[in-house]
Amino acid sequence: MTAAPKKPAALADARKTKQPAWVQPMLATLTRNYFSDPEWLFEPKLDGIRCLAFKQATDVKLLSRNKLDLTGGYPEVVRALERQRSGSFIVDGEIAAVKGDVTSFSLLQQARRQKVPIVYFIFDVIHIDGHDVTKVALKERKDLLERSLRWGGPLSFVSHIEEDGKEFYEAACARGWEGVIAKLASSRYTPGRSRDWLKFKCSNEQEFVIAGYTDPQGQRTAFGALLVGYYEDGELRYAGKVGTGYNAATLRDLLAKMEPLRQPESPFAGKPPMRKGVHWVRPRLVAQIGFSEWTSDGRLRHPRYLGLRKDKKPREVVRERP
Repeated sequence: MTAAPKKPAALADARKTKQPAWVQPMLATLTRNYFSDPEWLFEPKLDGIRCLAFKQATDVKLLSRNKLDLTGGYPEVVRALERQRSGSFIVDGEIAAVKGDVTSFSLLQQARRQKVPIVYFIFDVIHIDGHDVTKVALKERKDLLERSLRWGGPLSFVSHIEEDGKEFYEAACARGWEGVIAKLASSRYTPGRSRDWLKFKCSNEQEFVIAGYTDPQGQRTAFGALLVGYYEDGELRYAGKVGTGYNAATLRDLLAKMEPLRQPESPFAGKPPMRKGVHWVRPRLVAQIGFSEWTSDGRLRHPRYLGLRKDKKPREVVRERP
């Protein structure tokens, strides 16, 4: 008689439960304290869209961090997940466009037109084959994840290094990566922002709410610059004017999205940052913005537009502080 297959060690302590329809993702906390530690794992920080994949039998659904359905946008990822031998699972990762060994959010916006490969980088497992593994240590979850799925094509397992986090961060920045995520090897998967996962960022980049735009000047068409901000204590704070990072098609597309949102008054708290040649819009659109630094008066220095984000609600946009 053939022996039954041995249950993976990570599932021995996992609870057997019905697979949930939604799980709030675990989020990393920004830090500037870059370190090396044998009790931590270090992964590349990916520049794409956070995505949780839910599989039940042959049914696969992709959801963003705010439950936006991404399933129809990435059919190659869905097909690869449908073919997996595990009957059911919830995995966590990032959908990104890849050029060389660099992921790029702005490139993801144009990936279909430019025929750039789209990859689902998977770094964690939350539920698998009827077992809730959120209380299993991260290192064991990653071992389970790597052995449970077939990798290749649009699915990539996010590997890690141990101990040498500071050196890994320096190498990541030299290669043009967005940064590194440090994760406590013994950590459980907990919903929301956590200090068990930390972000080491090579460049300054985050989401901002679009609250207005200026008239075009010179040879520019459609509009001149976006006026962007973030929420603090329930109020929208002005962060600056973003005038670079656009091509002609982007300018037209953004203007078409902003014009139906126009309103007469500034949505920013306090005195409007400017009045002449400005059109205010309801704060409904979220843009990814890269910049060199924050000025002493809370403005962005050298900001550049990278793309629109549909995976984050405007009210969730706050200033990222270490």
